[in-house]
Amino acid sequence: MGRLGTAYLRLLQAAGRRIDYGTNVFDREWDVLVVLDACRADLLGSVAADYGFLEDVSSMRSVGSSSSEWLENTFRGHPETARTAMVTGNTWTDRYLDADAFAALDEVWKYAWDGELGTVPARAVTDRAIAMARDRDPDRLVVHYMQPHHPFVADPIAGDEGMARTGSHSNPANPWVLLRQGEVTTERVWAAYEANLRHALSDVATLVEDVAGRVAITADHGNLFGEWGLYGHPMHTPVPALLDVPWAETTGEGRRRYDPSLEPPESLPVSRAYGAEADRNRLEALGYR
Repeated sequence: MGRLGTAYLRLLQAAGRRIDYGTNVFDREWDVLVVLDACRADLLGSVAADYGFLEDVSSMRSVGSSSSEWLENTFRGHPETARTAMVTGNTWTDRYLDADAFAALDEVWKYAWDGELGTVPARAVTDRAIAMARDRDPDRLVVHYMQPHHPFVADPIAGDEGMARTGSHSNPANPWVLLRQGEVTTERVWAAYEANLRHALSDVATLVEDVAGRVAITADHGNLFGEWGLYGHPMHTPVPALLDVPWAETTGEGRRRYDPSLEPPESLPVSRAYGAEADRNRLEALGYR
């Protein structure tokens, strides 16, 4: 991004910091909230017909244009966190959430990170979410999957297009950088983005079959594919295509047939401060500097 582009983005972000936008998810009714990281409302709507639990996908305005902003604006200081358990693959929780404010906080990314994929696989989050629902039976449960946020697990863009699965926003391996530079087509990135969503939705289906209660499916933010000349999901950016996230509701079937196999290490409470270098590595894998 050149100097003019950077200045333009900074002006938008300055406005975004002053605008009170979005609906807090706690203002809606749900027992289990599934968060699909970086999922656009139109993306989920386009595949809904293939998944029985996605009967009616609408949209809502998010309280953040990035995960960090969404976490801060959703949970910080909110009284509902005291009766809410959270299972998450999102690496920003260490910086933006107070674990003691929750009924339980299971940061799956701290022990189930797949270094080869450069992210947390959906199955790891599903395992821990089902275990949390059974063992703790919280009043409210938030389940935050990292997909469809890149790296694109199901359909990595690489090889001829020269794109790795990981990279920072200034790294040429980042899909949004390549898309902005015209080195890869919108159709190719969208196909990988959709495949990554389907990777998560197959696990969401398992979760919905197993848990009971009202289940809502949403996202923390979307992704920009050139709207307003921007790509990805820069923080504090009040662009409608980025802030419009999906909202769908279904009923958990409560079958309790799935047998979770993933267990957190016994040293997890100590591992909360596991090291700044590892933190940076994981953030860079997800495209952050």
